Amino acid sequence: MLAATILVLSGCGGSTSGPSGGQSASGAWPPSRGRGKCAVGKQENVPATMRDGVVLKADVYRPETTDPVPVILMRTQYGKSGAQVKPYRYQTPDWFASHCYLVVVQDIRGQGASGGTFTEFANDRDDGYDSVEWAARLPGSNGKVGMYGSSYVGATQWLSAVTAPPHLVTIVPSNTASDYYDGWTYQGGEFRLAFVEPWATGTIAETAAINRGDTATAKQLAADAAQYTRWMGYRPYQQFPPMHPGDPAVAPWFFDWIRHSARDNYWKQWSIRDRYPNVRVPVLDFEGWYDAFLAGGTENFSGMVHDGGTPRARSNQRLVIGPWDHVGWGRPGSGVSAPLLAAAGPAGDSPVNDLMLAWFDHFLKGQDNRVAGQPTVNYFLMGANKWKTATAWPLPNTHWTTYYLSGSGANGLSGRLGALSAEPPKDPQPPDTYDYDPLNPVPSAGGHSCCGASSGPQGPYDQYVVEQRSDVLTYTTAPMSADTELTGPTEVKLWASSTAPDTDFTAKLVAVAPDGSTINLNNGIIRTPFRDSLDDPTPAAPGQTYQYTIRIWPTSYLVKAGSRIRVEISSSDYPQFAPNPNTGQPFGASADTQIATQTILHDAAHPSSVVLPIIPAGGAASSRFPMDATR
Repeated sequence: MLAATILVLSGCGGSTSGPSGGQSASGAWPPSRGRGKCAVGKQENVPATMRDGVVLKADVYRPETTDPVPVILMRTQYGKSGAQVKPYRYQTPDWFASHCYLVVVQDIRGQGASGGTFTEFANDRDDGYDSVEWAARLPGSNGKVGMYGSSYVGATQWLSAVTAPPHLVTIVPSNTASDYYDGWTYQGGEFRLAFVEPWATGTIAETAAINRGDTATAKQLAADAAQYTRWMGYRPYQQFPPMHPGDPAVAPWFFDWIRHSARDNYWKQWSIRDRYPNVRVPVLDFEGWYDAFLAGGTENFSGMVHDGGTPRARSNQRLVIGPWDHVGWGRPGSGVSAPLLAAAGPAGDSPVNDLMLAWFDHFLKGQDNRVAGQPTVNYFLMGANKWKTATAWPLPNTHWTTYYLSGSGANGLSGRLGALSAEPPKDPQPPDTYDYDPLNPVPSAGGHSCCGASSGPQGPYDQYVVEQRSDVLTYTTAPMSADTELTGPTEVKLWASSTAPDTDFTAKLVAVAPDGSTINLNNGIIRTPFRDSLDDPTPAAPGQTYQYTIRIWPTSYLVKAGSRIRVEISSSDYPQFAPNPNTGQPFGASADTQIATQTILHDAAHPSSVVLPIIPAGGAASSRFPMDATR
């Protein structure tokens, strides 16, 4: 496949040996090599009593040693017996315990073997604090606790850390967000449909039903989740049948998410981005370029560097971003990665296990292994298959470069007259227009959804079919005269009007090879009432022109000489995001829709533009992950 050469630099591919955290030669996961010196015993369903009397259960993996050892704690809603080992993520708890750690994997409230009623986000601050302090007092513990885990299991770490438990020393969250409204449930004010509905239905609602003994509802939720394409088309969301809107025992939290469609106090009570000064510990954060929560992960890093609660916390932040989606982390054979991510080969394997172990060795055991000491960003440059290192996010040497939308007739491949120019528009240019029909939305072709490739659009794919549509505008640079690295977030400043009081505008950053093949690098969206504030949306006046800021999530990609950079503008990206019905009615309250005519202006008075994060040539790069990047 020719497009694959865009991602895999000739000569790199599978010929390089991967980082020490890579899979074994046989492809089995997890690999058995690398165990520590301690034999390990296991205790199941060890109780921990929370401050309100609810009992949570954990499996404890105990190293056979007479010396007090640190604790590694995972608090999960996905089953303590699984411990997020599959698909192709963490080593087993007993593997970490063999390195002479007391490893504790706990089911959170209302999930697995634990008691209490499950409500997403609501209990994980107090329960997190209590669980850290309980784990620190376990027999054999030396009182130092670190935490790890991915996705919501990353959220349980941050929600614990903002309460500052005295015995929490460090956290290692992967693939998790900075805010549970913006960048989790919603993005730019629009509902993240392909992530939220399948995940909530077939994962957390189903397992919560099992926990409370409601077998019939659990079976129904599993069956509905298997038909996710049918249910993602259901309207209105406030009456979503799989979640039993009339039964508060099933998923009242889901309908809270629909009712609270702005970033109000319901969401602010759990926001991490508002509480960095409360977090007093070092953080090792893993993210992926096509992960569902990438933007929040980069914000957590920069937020902690600037506003973390202690000098030690601020100086010991490390961010690792690889060529990964949400699960499987790009490893060939995981069965969930986009082919172009898997094509990165061993160079792109996640180093999470060995680096996390070294991180814990440093902060929990005091080893001088040079994994920390200054803010560090390790990132994988796609298109070159190289790891690079920086000291800040966004990268300190970023050249923020503005290109202006120009030309006319940018609709679909038949026109291809839209251009990106370094020169601001001078002469009057007619606008581009298209009709957006919510009943015929633009299909998602890859993206940064969750949680598996079967339900949520994830990863890089050719955009040819999408770009043929008349409701997709394309604006493209001239061929690059030299190799050009794009690393960081991209921002589109779009001057536009709509005949609707409430609609969406989308933007997608695309790399175009000399042969015309394309891949999406990342994307963004803005719901028009949220143009000025996620907290206080205000309708747009039909026909009035506004400037909209569309934040395209970060990427890192080497655009080769002769290739081009493209921005796609449209008004839908389905099922990654819920199609805006254009009616202005309260979110999720109605199934009504109407067609909107959208006008994109790019003249001297309305200079629509894109700001690209261009990185100057040079700087050290390695085909293997730099374990000692702070040297």
